[in-house]
Amino acid sequence: MFLFRKTTAQKRRLQDRRRSEDTLRARAAQPRDALFAALASTPEGLTGAQAEARLETYGENRIAAGADRTALHRLREATVNPFNTVLFAIAVITFFTDVVTSSAPDYFTVCVLLSLIAASSLVAFVQSQRSHTAAESLSKMISNRTSVLRDGQWAEIPIAHVVPGDVVRLSAGDMLPADVRFLSTKDTFVAQAALTGESNPVEKFSDAAPDAGSAPTDLPNVGFMGSNVVSGSAAGLVLATGGDAYLGSLALSLSGDRVKNSFERGVDAVSRLLLRWMLLIVPVVFLVNGLLKGTWMSALLFAVTVAVGLTPEMLPVIMTSTLAKGAVSLSKQEVIVKTLGAIQTFGEMDVLCTDKTGTLTEDRIVLEVYMNLHGEDDARVLRHAYLNSCFQTGLKNLIDIAIIRRAAQAGLSDLPAAYTRVDEIPFDFTRRRMSVVLEDRSGKRQLITKGAVEELLSVCAFVEMDGAVRPLDEETRRHALSLYEAHNADGLRMLAVAQKNEVPGSGAFSAADERDMVLLGFVGFLDPPKESAGAAVSALRTHGVRTVVLTGDSAGVAVKVCRKVGVDVGAVLTGADVAAMDDAALRAASERCDLFAKLSPDQKARVVAAFQAEGHTVGYMGDGINDAPPLRQADVGLSVDSAVDIAKETADIILLKKDLMVLEEGVIQGRRTFGNIVKYIKMAAGGNFGNMISVVAASVFLPFLPMLPVQILTQNLLCDFSQMGIPFDSVDEEYIARPRRWDTKSIRTFMAVMGPLSSVFDLLCFAALWWAVGADTAPLFQSGWFVFGTVSQVLVIHMIRTAKVPFLQSRPSAALFLSTFAVAALPLAVGFSGLAAGLDMAPLPLRFAPWLALLLAGYFAAAQVIKRFYIRHFGAWL
Repeated sequence: MFLFRKTTAQKRRLQDRRRSEDTLRARAAQPRDALFAALASTPEGLTGAQAEARLETYGENRIAAGADRTALHRLREATVNPFNTVLFAIAVITFFTDVVTSSAPDYFTVCVLLSLIAASSLVAFVQSQRSHTAAESLSKMISNRTSVLRDGQWAEIPIAHVVPGDVVRLSAGDMLPADVRFLSTKDTFVAQAALTGESNPVEKFSDAAPDAGSAPTDLPNVGFMGSNVVSGSAAGLVLATGGDAYLGSLALSLSGDRVKNSFERGVDAVSRLLLRWMLLIVPVVFLVNGLLKGTWMSALLFAVTVAVGLTPEMLPVIMTSTLAKGAVSLSKQEVIVKTLGAIQTFGEMDVLCTDKTGTLTEDRIVLEVYMNLHGEDDARVLRHAYLNSCFQTGLKNLIDIAIIRRAAQAGLSDLPAAYTRVDEIPFDFTRRRMSVVLEDRSGKRQLITKGAVEELLSVCAFVEMDGAVRPLDEETRRHALSLYEAHNADGLRMLAVAQKNEVPGSGAFSAADERDMVLLGFVGFLDPPKESAGAAVSALRTHGVRTVVLTGDSAGVAVKVCRKVGVDVGAVLTGADVAAMDDAALRAASERCDLFAKLSPDQKARVVAAFQAEGHTVGYMGDGINDAPPLRQADVGLSVDSAVDIAKETADIILLKKDLMVLEEGVIQGRRTFGNIVKYIKMAAGGNFGNMISVVAASVFLPFLPMLPVQILTQNLLCDFSQMGIPFDSVDEEYIARPRRWDTKSIRTFMAVMGPLSSVFDLLCFAALWWAVGADTAPLFQSGWFVFGTVSQVLVIHMIRTAKVPFLQSRPSAALFLSTFAVAALPLAVGFSGLAAGLDMAPLPLRFAPWLALLLAGYFAAAQVIKRFYIRHFGAWL
């Protein structure tokens, strides 16, 4: 039946996808008037009332890959699990034996079992709900916005509020908020890698006619949700949003299982190890108890209970709670974690690659100089740079804003009124320049270009000096380059400005028109390092994180900034150097170079991959369009809330303020989170392995079951409750001083050492109960092992949680202290009182108390001694 439902669902999804593709082809081929009519829209967009009504009809513009995890889903997950299933089965059996078939019905044990189910479910649900609420509240703190035409006016709205029929405006760096039919385009290149896997951007055209039968992603006049504008500008009509978008039809396949990181692989490895041992031990326990004691049904129920008891079922709750606690802590530092799992990767990070502009620098670029080829201030250079920045329609970056601000100070604000824009040639990372074509009131046209010095010089044939235009000969070219290099070495970011008047009177313009230009001069910008940058780099270095700068800027500026903030500039590689290296050479170079300059976006991603290939866990921080590829490549991507859409969408962690010192806090929090999860895993692995040995030994030598199923599950539940304080525990400074990576071998070694140790003291407990206390009856013996086993497992966490002497050298958090000692008091209260009858046990005599204290003290002392030898031999504890 399940297979039938699955096949039917797959067919339905395939039909929905085909229907979506057919609709897109039809919309792409429709005449513009018919398209607006079909969507009940106009070139002026929708009214506010229309948009609100459509939002009610179509819902928010979001894609849900699979069913939403509602509170009901979380309640079901908390209630329906192996632990509760076995408890319920035991409750049913107990109801028949103690109530239905008994001459004197006893409801007490049944009520205890049902109470355990309720308590277990409630705790798991509350923890899950808290983690979910924390993640939801954090995700709402960041949102991408888009520009739409509403009531005839352009307005910025959250992408989630975009509806079919909206007219949207797009520029470089923008995410496409939905599936759109382009109404106008200007050198619009769109990255569709999320849909097609094709790394090269695709140019889109508003007036292109689609070929019949084209694949949806090949439609030249349609853009898709999930893609982003790399360069150029456009306007489009929204065709479909949310789950109705083309990406929505692919959501299930696109959101399949992602590649697991090292931490998740390590958890899986330990879980598989415990499972293998469990599959080996449980049949042995069943056969031994069945053969020796002759009660096969009791033996089966006991074996199943042992299987559940040996499962670290609290691991998902502890992991989620710990990660959520870390995310909430970081949010107080104005750091928003989009993906909870990124926190522990943050702690594992040992190389932080970062862009320079806006991350190491103040992000308040100031135009310092505008000069001609003599190195003199020249208002003509400022005028042309201002016209270029003012009339470009793409994303106005900090350089454009600095030029416009300086021009306003120079009284040039009215200058653009004398010109109209004819066309533009947008910036891209290959040409590294952008141009505008302007026409003045007399009809005279000129092309004005600004960009990287070497790239712009390559298209200049003339130079303007002393009011005259002359050919750009080799001597003048060398002079221009030396002027540029001198100011560049002083820390100024230099751009060249050029223009030409021989511009065609009609037709579209392209990069081919950027030739035979007249070089006017240079504009130089100062972007001083952040005050916190040097301290942040030093703090990260102290915590074992190496800072590497990957920038598109020239080497001169980058060296100046890096030297001021403490990044090693002994070796510097440029994009040209990287392009000339094969992967092996780049990997070798990455180990000795901390500054890579003048890189393209793909080269940045390649450098990140080289570090990863050398075994490093790499973080990348950036906020620009050119940072999207390395953000996607990195193990953990970091950006800022003011970043372009594609950078924020790609990043795992968002900084609400550009303070690099919060990176140190993020690293510490990541390692603290990792450490607390490892505490639970090592405790569960060692304790469960020891329990396996003890159960087999007890089953062989005792004439009765060492513990009843209800007792095992109650003990397991109490131990689980005691560990709820682990996410809030403190972590030793020595532990967070260096990056921590998952080490499955360390877990196995820990199990092999601590598991048998706990079994030794279990056997000593058996001996004390049998010979010293005279517990030769099942209820009394079971009561003694229940008390010792629970208290020892609950309190041994204090030995495991630190490599130091607990309480004296390392104190636990208040939450862990209270959760462990409060829970440890419960089995003592039950075992030494009449409450023991509720679990089918006999009250323990007080003469067992000294033996219990001696066993516990011996166990904890032995654990501390073993810990010292372990650290001395293996070099680490957690």
